[in-house]
Amino acid sequence: MKVLLADDEPTLRTTLADALGEAGHEVVPVADGAAALAALAAGTYDCVVTDLRMPGADGLEVLRAARAAGAEAVVLTGAGSVETAVAAMKAGAWDYLQKPFPEAELVLLLDRIGEKRALAAEVVELRASLAGRRGLGRLIGDGPAIRLVRERAAAAAAVEATLLVTGESGTGKEVLARAVHEEGRRAAGPFIPLSCAALAETLLEDELFGHEKGAFTDARAARPGRFELADGGTLLLDDIDDLPLRMQVKLLRVLQEREVERLGGTAPVRVDVRVIAASKKDLAAEVRAGRFRSDLFYRLDVLRIDLPPLRERREDVPGLLLHFVAKHAGGSPARIAPETLSALVRRSWAGNVRELENAVLRALALRDGGELRLEHFGAAEAPAGTVEVVEPLAEAVHRCEREAIRAALAACAGNRTRAAERLGISRKNLWEKMKALFGEAGAEAPE
Repeated sequence: MKVLLADDEPTLRTTLADALGEAGHEVVPVADGAAALAALAAGTYDCVVTDLRMPGADGLEVLRAARAAGAEAVVLTGAGSVETAVAAMKAGAWDYLQKPFPEAELVLLLDRIGEKRALAAEVVELRASLAGRRGLGRLIGDGPAIRLVRERAAAAAAVEATLLVTGESGTGKEVLARAVHEEGRRAAGPFIPLSCAALAETLLEDELFGHEKGAFTDARAARPGRFELADGGTLLLDDIDDLPLRMQVKLLRVLQEREVERLGGTAPVRVDVRVIAASKKDLAAEVRAGRFRSDLFYRLDVLRIDLPPLRERREDVPGLLLHFVAKHAGGSPARIAPETLSALVRRSWAGNVRELENAVLRALALRDGGELRLEHFGAAEAPAGTVEVVEPLAEAVHRCEREAIRAALAACAGNRTRAAERLGISRKNLWEKMKALFGEAGAEAPE
């Protein structure tokens, strides 16, 4: 950090400047309050360490200027000045130290301030990236499974064919559908989702195709259906496996003719819509069981993307956790300890990404400070019949350490100093672990 140090005692000023410099901070020492105010006006600082009683301007004035400039502040006070120190805390000081004090105590304070500012900066960066996440940027993760999904999504976005997205509940089928829509030529058009499981059959028909005035008792005005609303864009038919057989016939006709007929209507309405269907079940098995029409299945299964469950891409869990923390923390810094991160990676996540996001919401609601601990995320529940594969303890520890280091480096854009701070270890310790876990090439790789 860049630190402004203001104290009128030359010996103390020099000693503290040397100690902070050895700790890795850039220190600008000044001898009085007036010089401190001039330095704040001329440059930017992460933290100001100021004595309370100085010539030129007192420490409270320097403190207020520091806070106005966005810098944290630590005040130094002599014996008998506790009341003034309390006033400084009320004015926004991070903390105060009463002289004499060990140099290491000030170094520790600045380490904590640096960690807080680094976390706040990461949250700002992550929130900014979240605000700009569109298209394939919605697909979070860098493991082999999600990379393959991303490649297939890019290929699907380049054409206009009907797309079938399959995967367990909570794997992010709608997110993938939106990504394909936003990457394709219809990105400027509407994206209209509809769950085929959420409505009764009669209501579903009205939602899909719309109705004319007087079509039924409450039809006081004509209303377009989802197909018409999606004209020029994309219609997502989620939970297509729950579509009743009678509605499957009508949907097949729309896909073949590219026109819909409203309830109570007499003339068909042409629509230009790309259809993406999402299913949580194996539609081929549903066809064999007589619950899904084979002709509709083949009409939908032109392009297909299978979304893997989260338990098959555990390497993406750290990135998803950081994503959801940044999304829901409301700008308040939240840190996940490495041991907590490792435990969360090992969970089965039967509810997939949706369960993980809900766990983050729960943790943020229950936290009692800046750190999210394992108990905040609730107890892990394995689904009935699940058999966990037990691996040797040493391998499990190494795997979790690798995942935590990769996640920290990714969150800190490769900055090892910040990554070490996030992991709660020294930079030297991080280098040693990277050398042991990734080999010489991984440890020596440039930042």
